[in-house]
Amino acid sequence: MTTFDGLPTHPLLVHVIVVLTPLTAVLAIACALWPAARRRFIWLLLPFALIVLVLTPITTNAGEWLEDQFGEVPAIETHADLGETMIYFALALTLVAAAVTAVHYFEQRAKPLKPAVVWAIAAVTIVVAIATCVQVYRIGDSGARAVWGTTALAEP
Repeated sequence: MTTFDGLPTHPLLVHVIVVLTPLTAVLAIACALWPAARRRFIWLLLPFALIVLVLTPITTNAGEWLEDQFGEVPAIETHADLGETMIYFALALTLVAAAVTAVHYFEQRAKPLKPAVVWAIAAVTIVVAIATCVQVYRIGDSGARAVWGTTALAEP
């Protein structure tokens, strides 16, 4: 999937990743730390994480096609190299979303996990969620600089 209605799909798909990934990360933290949030919003967590996981390689592949259209531009290559790492962050986010969902599952079955396990899952979730958001920012920043240049982003 490289174009949609004549437009490159990479910039279109990126917007889904840029919005849904931090939203999923915040939701994961909330569900990991707050049982009331977990009861209300857990049904969103794993599907959102899976959407991010599925769209990440599609977005990366569309970006590789777009990169080929421009040739060897160092700023675009930097962005592409960072973008290729996103799949690992998306996978980690999906795994912690599954772990938080498992916490909810066991709570609903009246077989809650030991508090130390729940807190360990919460701690890992926080680390993964923050790291994922930082990486999305880094990838997006490098992409914006590749497209608009560093001077275009500077204060006037």
